[in-house]
Formats: sequence, C-alpha cells, structure tokens
Amino acid sequence: MTGFYRDGFCHTGPEDLGLHTVCVKVTREFLDFSVLDGNDLVTPHPEWGFPGLKPGDKWCVCVTRWKAALDHRRAAPVDLEATHASALEFVTLEELKTHALT
Repeated sequence: MTGFYRDGFCHTGPEDLGLHTVCVKVTREFLDFSVLDGNDLVTPHPEWGFPGLKPGDKWCVCVTRWKAALDHRRAAPVDLEATHASALEFVTLEELKTHALT
C-alpha cells in the first residue's frame, strides 16, 4: 500500500516532511540512483509498512527525489492521474508530462 499515509494515494499533509507526492512506476535506473543518492528503496522495512521496491512497482515518491533523478536523467515514469497537484511547487507540469506513463 503506497503513499505516506499508506492509503494507496499520493496524499500529503503536515506529517509528510518528504512530500511523497509523485506516483511513479519505478525503474532499475531510478532505484539504483536512489540508493546511490542515500535513499534505499529496495530493502524492505516492514516496521514502516515498506515492502521494498522492484522495477515495475508503482509507488509515491518524494517530489525532491524525483526531481533529483530528473536532473540526472534517471527519472521514473509518472502516473499523472495519481500524482498530487502540490508536486507542481517543485517541478513543472511539462516535466511531469514529458515523463508520463503511456
């Protein structure tokens, strides 16, 4: 179950300091980038309700993490309909659309 609140949506609120607002279909490239950038999204952490991700999984990721991956040409494809509108405070709609799932 994805999302900061583990409700299946990329909702955000005051408790979500990482702003998990971008819904992506993770790729190996994105996962490898995240690990190298200090955010291991591969290793499961059941105590946080985190299963660990593998390529093809959909997950709500931090908008700043997605933007960093974008800047390094490692951005994962985005599910626009599931991405929270507040992501637009950090990335442009054009950037998201360019990486939209088809």
